[in-house]
Amino acid sequence: MRVAAIAVTIPKLTHYTIPSSTIINPLKLNENSEFSWTPLKHDSVLTHSNSGKLAKHWMEYQGINNWEGLLDPLDDILRSEILKYGRFVEAAYQSFDFDPSSPTYATSKFHKNSILTRSCIGETGYKPIKHLRATCGIQLPGWVDRGPSWVLTRSSWIGYVAVCQDKEEIARLGRRDVVIAFRGTATCLEWLENLRATLTCLPDDVVNVVGPENGGAMVESGFLSLYTSGSDTCPSLQHMVREEIGRVLQTYGDEPLSFTITGHSLGAALATLAAYDINSTFSDAPMVTVISFGGPRVGNQNFRCQLEKSGTKILRIVNSDDLITKVPGFVIDNDDTEMTNNQALNVVGLPRWVRKRVEDAPLVYADVGQELRLSSKECPYLCKEGVVSCHELSTYLHLVNGFVSSNCPFRATAMRVLYKHHRQKLGSY
Repeated sequence: MRVAAIAVTIPKLTHYTIPSSTIINPLKLNENSEFSWTPLKHDSVLTHSNSGKLAKHWMEYQGINNWEGLLDPLDDILRSEILKYGRFVEAAYQSFDFDPSSPTYATSKFHKNSILTRSCIGETGYKPIKHLRATCGIQLPGWVDRGPSWVLTRSSWIGYVAVCQDKEEIARLGRRDVVIAFRGTATCLEWLENLRATLTCLPDDVVNVVGPENGGAMVESGFLSLYTSGSDTCPSLQHMVREEIGRVLQTYGDEPLSFTITGHSLGAALATLAAYDINSTFSDAPMVTVISFGGPRVGNQNFRCQLEKSGTKILRIVNSDDLITKVPGFVIDNDDTEMTNNQALNVVGLPRWVRKRVEDAPLVYADVGQELRLSSKECPYLCKEGVVSCHELSTYLHLVNGFVSSNCPFRATAMRVLYKHHRQKLGSY
């Protein structure tokens, strides 16, 4: 086993900072019009000849075959679906009240039924049915109580559940789709949770459901805390997700159904935990797919193996220049060899103090799912942007919108690359 990278804590590189009195739209793009991304409308992607392709092959587009043959080059239907789910995450950001001076700080600015319409993301055919909140489980010293109230905000609105209700959209998708969308880090205590980078065992209720073979599966302490912590006035995010999924299965369980969980940054990590929890809790759960943007690592090798055994499908959209996707902890090679508690870590070549730290603290992670790797440096409009912008959701959507293939990474340069290859081919005759 080879250690490929190391980082012990998550640096503050996301564009969502601890709230200040100045409110900045976190989704605002560079004023240069060339930089803006244009969402692909269904009509611009699905021609008459393939308009029924998604409905017929929706399980392939949800990852039943791990998106084989759809990522490189990027299939246009899949591109459109990824952008659609990215816009659901946009709505989560747009709905969140970032203003610490507001009486509704850290809640949704909009009523449950109007999240999508008020967020100005266009017609979706989906109806939001549930607000979701996350609670920080960090125990703070007593003197912190004298600080500003926004610093002490433990429970905050983190996202929502939406169900596809439009008949035409259901027909286009080939099933009724249920979306769970999570925003990224926004509050002070969420930042502190992010910094708790050591791995911890999954809670007993998940272990009991999955079975004894779950032994050794561990996830990042802070992410698990946000997912499982609750309070006297607010149930845990885990409880809310399980409760709502139970209702959805009871209402729509007799028809073709899918669960798509999407999120950015911290939201990507929570999406992974929620997907694992759903498949572990509900034996009759339909296909569960995660579409994540700029997510950090979540768990160890055994956690990855349990995700795969559960049938959870994960598509990670990764910007090679985004440092958040490279943390926390160490990462091992993505092979099929399962780690056991008795296996030693191969950290030859690292300083002795690093090896000692690996032995003393659980910091060895494994990437999960399939990866769509993009790069800001390959985009003519983003190559000169800073490290902070590499993590922005708008950057990810821009890159997905323009990506062609690994040999031709961006649509704006596609014709030039193809012309060059064509000339080289003619010269070889």
